[in-house]
Amino acid sequence: MFKFFENLVDPYIDGPSGSPPTRLWPFIASYVAPFRAVITLNIITSFIVAAAEVGLLYYLGRLVDLLSESSPLEFWANNRTEMIAVVLAVLIFRPAVQVLNTALIKNTIQPNLAALGRWRSYKQVLNQPVGWFENDFAGRIANRVCQMPAALGELLFQIMDTLSFTAAYMIGASILLASADPRLLIPLGLWLVLYACLLRWSIKRIRPASRASSAARSRTLGFIVDSFSNIQSVKLFSHNTRETEYAHHILENHRNTYAAETRIFTIIDAGLVVLNGILIVSVVGWALMMWTDGTATVGVVATAGALALRINSMSGWIMGSLASFFRNLGVISEGMESVAQPVSMQDLPGAQDLTLNKGAIKVVSLSHHYGRDMGGINNLSFEIKPGEKVGLVGRSGSGKSTLVKALLRLYDPEQGQVYFDNVDVKTVTQASLRAQIGMVQQENSLLHRTVKENLLYGRPDATDEQVFNAATQAEAHDFILDLCDSAGNRGYDAQVGERGVKLSGGQRQRIALARVILKDAPILILDEATSALDSEVEAQIQNTLYGMMRGKTVVAIAHRLSTIAQMDRIIVLDKGEIVEQGDHEELIARSGLYAKLWHHQSGGFIDADMQ
Repeated sequence: MFKFFENLVDPYIDGPSGSPPTRLWPFIASYVAPFRAVITLNIITSFIVAAAEVGLLYYLGRLVDLLSESSPLEFWANNRTEMIAVVLAVLIFRPAVQVLNTALIKNTIQPNLAALGRWRSYKQVLNQPVGWFENDFAGRIANRVCQMPAALGELLFQIMDTLSFTAAYMIGASILLASADPRLLIPLGLWLVLYACLLRWSIKRIRPASRASSAARSRTLGFIVDSFSNIQSVKLFSHNTRETEYAHHILENHRNTYAAETRIFTIIDAGLVVLNGILIVSVVGWALMMWTDGTATVGVVATAGALALRINSMSGWIMGSLASFFRNLGVISEGMESVAQPVSMQDLPGAQDLTLNKGAIKVVSLSHHYGRDMGGINNLSFEIKPGEKVGLVGRSGSGKSTLVKALLRLYDPEQGQVYFDNVDVKTVTQASLRAQIGMVQQENSLLHRTVKENLLYGRPDATDEQVFNAATQAEAHDFILDLCDSAGNRGYDAQVGERGVKLSGGQRQRIALARVILKDAPILILDEATSALDSEVEAQIQNTLYGMMRGKTVVAIAHRLSTIAQMDRIIVLDKGEIVEQGDHEELIARSGLYAKLWHHQSGGFIDADMQ
């Protein structure tokens, strides 16, 4: 039975193309759309459940009247069939509708809506460019992706289980009191007016308070994740005390925003106690006065009293549900700041996949300054022939990394074009562009998965033999076989830890090299690819790198100039511009910036302070 309800809606249905709506209710509607039929059925069952409960209170009054008007023998003789029907309704019909109502919301809507929300939110955020992630805490983004859909499911639960039930219940209660005596609607109507005033006061304050509390919660999580992710820096700089003080500030802000929210709830509870006291006294008192005057039966008094007590208990539940409703609205609103942001860099409509035949690269008037007046690159133009090996050299901040990011289209430059085989990279899909490029960075982070899964990132369909061969070429196979994680997994099945922290820098670098070897892309970009390796391993890896370069177009960044001295051509950057280019011997003979860098090296590295 559970499987039936759990599979009524596919939670992995893709939404409309483009970014989610940026306004709250259209955003919620776009996520809820696949559940419309189920929601409609759930509203109907909620009304039936409410009607059944009001019917029970009605029948309580009728039962009191029947008992007071007849002897036991007469009661059973005259009402046996009716009592059997009521028993069957209470034991079979009411539970069946209640179970259906609960299953629809608990087993169909809530888990699947949360899964659908996380699925779509994750995909939306994952499509954002790299620079987008650099402007926020990873922990805060993750919190929004996880918590916003859960809040969406809770929000819908409040609407289905509380608002629809309450509306049906209050309509039924009003009809029931009016059928007993219309005058009983007067105290109920006055109570509803006062209750509505309290609701209005609450709603105006709960929503902003809940949003502030949700934002504070996300900031807290973002800080904690950031602190733990950088635990090595915290320990190396002996900043436990500093981090604790910062945590105190963050947590105190969280506590204060949460306290401001809870103050509202305390005021609401106090107001409800007074209002509900007025309701019970006025409704039951009025019914007693009518009974005293002979205008109402004992059953009317019993029904009125039961309804007043039930509304008394429901009012707190309704107010709590509304508080939760607006708290969840706050979580959703705050989550939309990440989830509903349009993807800032998208493929053009009709973009084709890039297929490289030669591997030529052409850069035309390329400029990018990250929105500033300085830094980055300025008006770069050059060509790299198919199969040519080019080194990029320059002091820190000269624009090398910016240029590489432009080649990979990790952002769109402010001016200029990049061509691969005379195809503008803006006209092809980003995924197909990067599929043609293998890159090894100076700092290579690995996924918190097995060694084999990290290697297969380079080529998911690779065989075990191809994986082992790539690891062997990267001088990684032997140390991989010796790995063992805390769960007892060994070798290629061992987990590497978050960002690969269980491995040394050299081990991570060799796995990264093996991953690129396995990818076997026609264009190779090396950004300080051997900087994390010791001299002995680097000498072994150099032969592997030269083998990787064979037949490929190569762009290599290096501070250790000896590693790129054998390149076909070296491009020297300074302050974002090309100041020299040529092979090693030509550049040395010119006695320009490259020659100065070469002669000022200490241990083969560029002297960053050299002017």
